[in-house]
Amino acid sequence: MAPLVTVVSSPRARLFACFLRLGTQQAGPLQLHTGACCTAKNHYEVLVLGGGAGGITMATRMKRRVGAENVAIVEPSERHFYQPIWTLVGAGAKELSLSVRSTLSVIPSGVQWIQDRVAELNPDENCIRTDSGKEISYRYLIIALGIQLDYEKIKGLPEGFAYPKIGSNYSVKTVEKTWKALQGFKEGNALFTFPNTPVKCAGAPQKIMYLSEAYFRKTGKRPKANIIFNTALGTIFGVKKYADALQEIIRERDVSVNYKHNLIEVRPDKQEAVFEILDKPGETHVIPYEMLHVTPPMSAPDVLKRSPVADSAGWVDVDKETLQHKKYPNVFGIGDCTNLPTSKTAAAVAAQSGILDRTMCLIMKNQRPIKKYDGYTSCPLVTGYNRVILAGFDYTAQPLETFPFDQSKERITMYLMKADMMPFLYWNMMLRGYWGGPAFLRKLFHLGMN
Repeated sequence: MAPLVTVVSSPRARLFACFLRLGTQQAGPLQLHTGACCTAKNHYEVLVLGGGAGGITMATRMKRRVGAENVAIVEPSERHFYQPIWTLVGAGAKELSLSVRSTLSVIPSGVQWIQDRVAELNPDENCIRTDSGKEISYRYLIIALGIQLDYEKIKGLPEGFAYPKIGSNYSVKTVEKTWKALQGFKEGNALFTFPNTPVKCAGAPQKIMYLSEAYFRKTGKRPKANIIFNTALGTIFGVKKYADALQEIIRERDVSVNYKHNLIEVRPDKQEAVFEILDKPGETHVIPYEMLHVTPPMSAPDVLKRSPVADSAGWVDVDKETLQHKKYPNVFGIGDCTNLPTSKTAAAVAAQSGILDRTMCLIMKNQRPIKKYDGYTSCPLVTGYNRVILAGFDYTAQPLETFPFDQSKERITMYLMKADMMPFLYWNMMLRGYWGGPAFLRKLFHLGMN
């Protein structure tokens, strides 16, 4: 797959990345539920479930706290992906190979990698069981199991991906199919969807829409393309400042948006997509497509849904300020698998990691955590092959911006940060436990303005 656009980092960009540093913070109960211990084959001071962004980052940080020999990660996959770049892979702007490294290469040296899948959590006995039947006990548990893609909840999927003209940037198996569908587009409807569930990176479903529109313009196909965004939501974005900016782009680029439209079926042999109209029960809408990008329904991993650590919806039930479990004080959650009421992004995980690290440090010393997570998350809204709106906000859906300029404006500098600097930060700083979000930069810029 030859990339349409190649963005190369400048020495200045890489130098700037080297100066980016930590966030902090958290709070929670001090009486730990660490007395019980099941008969286990292995025991660790800190056990991390999941080897994604949150899991690797926290394992690195905990290695510094308790020593590598006292930390273990349970993760079945042999490959670790930087998924935020898949938006650009699906648009032909980056190669898929740039998003992957071996799991072994990102696990902190000396930390035990248990290459297995979590089958059961038993927090009352401070242990977990894996698919292979192995029981592992712990003093502290960090749950970082991510989010589950439920393509099968859409009739006709995932088998429909065997057909052309359909792709999805949310899976390593289907992201390159998006680029093929985009290249193969001739004329008709280019259809993009957003499901009626929580999702990771809630901006991604429309990022690929803007990139596709830009591609059609570059290749002279725009006059023959009818671009449609069907979302189950009632608004284009949850923060008004950025929603207003996106609405202006939608108007300028003649994009059709249908709200309260939830994809329930794909008929790939007929090139048709079926939507339920959420505010009109029983009513459906069938739309033919020449290209279809599917954002799948998502949910908490099944192993969490049936576990004592989950809330009624299946997410890890943590305090939103401390990331400490509400019932089990020696259990913590981070990232997409939690019920934190903020957008599920890699930026949120980075901010949470700094907070959780400090929280656990103090709890291990039988002290009460001081700092608290404010819900900071960020979404680089890619609006073209060289433009990004950098949305940043908190639990209250109020803008929480890092830079001393209006981040709701499209900027090439923010695109370069998204395409090149953020991957550099991820591999070289976040996974190594040196990047806890941009709180430091916000303070730095604030001081510079005063």
